[in-house]
Amino acid sequence: MTKALSAAAQSTRWPRLGLQPFVLLAMIGITLGIFLLSLSLGSVSIPLEQVLRILFYQEAERRSWITIIYDFRLPKALTAALAGAALGVSGLQMQTLFRNPLADPFVLGISSGASLGVAIVVLSVGAANTALLAVAGLPGNVSLVVAASLGAGIVMMIILTLAQRVRSSITLLILGLMIGYVTSAVVSLLLYFSIAERIQAYIAWSFGNFGGVTWSQLRVLAPTIGMGLLLALCLTKALNALLLGEAYARSMGVDIQLARSGIVLSSSVLAGTVTAFCGPIAFLGIAIPHLCRALFRTADHSILIPACVWVGATTALLGDLIAQVPGHSIVLPLNAITALFGAPIVIWVVLQRYRGAFGL
Repeated sequence: MTKALSAAAQSTRWPRLGLQPFVLLAMIGITLGIFLLSLSLGSVSIPLEQVLRILFYQEAERRSWITIIYDFRLPKALTAALAGAALGVSGLQMQTLFRNPLADPFVLGISSGASLGVAIVVLSVGAANTALLAVAGLPGNVSLVVAASLGAGIVMMIILTLAQRVRSSITLLILGLMIGYVTSAVVSLLLYFSIAERIQAYIAWSFGNFGGVTWSQLRVLAPTIGMGLLLALCLTKALNALLLGEAYARSMGVDIQLARSGIVLSSSVLAGTVTAFCGPIAFLGIAIPHLCRALFRTADHSILIPACVWVGATTALLGDLIAQVPGHSIVLPLNAITALFGAPIVIWVVLQRYRGAFGL
């Protein structure tokens, strides 16, 4: 009788996730609710009823609300969801590859490469950059996206070349960190010798922002992130095998060099694309995987990857909503908000990991 009840209870759960259907529906409802709130709240508050009418192509009380939603808030919300999903999955892959709970998507220097590309365009002086600077004036402009993409792409190619040649993942991690330090040092030198106006433009970009992405840029951002996520799903078996170390993965028939290159490529594309279009978004990549492991109580990547997509998108939307300070015209730095989310989670991970060693 007990076994029959247990089997019946399992049959009412969502397959593989171990979730009751109403729990899954509640999770989806939370995400949709935050998404709608991000369209409704801001410096100008729009009633939720009017938001729904506008989304379903019906007349609104004010035509300005249609412009606000379609031209500004909707692309920003979609960008936040995509960026959060990308950073969450990228961080999960990095933590698994390096078997380090504190690894994040930017541990290989991809973010630093993107920052260097933007710094060269914004901070460099001389006649060669005058035309570029005239176009690049504002963060989120096409020139900044191109510069960040080139910087991240160059570093990614270097890391992929090293991943083919280096046998140890730890060695690859150290090399990635060193590349990050070198690019950060060059950015620091450019900041030191630059003028105040250009420093201010670069700092504004480094705060991170989901609102600078236009519909035309979103048509590039979304497919690129989609390809990175699809590649991550294809690497599920290799990621699960790597949980027990490279020796075990090799015994399971996993091509370590190929798997490592695929993981680095997927993570670099996801993190580099987000950095290029939105600036360096901190803490989401390191915090989201731990949140998913705690929520779903599993290490299976066939569950964790979709979970990171959902939790990452929801958390990014919530962080962006808070940064907008609904009802006020000010916008807080996005990285400050994500740090308030992420830092306590990282502290919790460290305390849990070393609780026995410190007698906590």
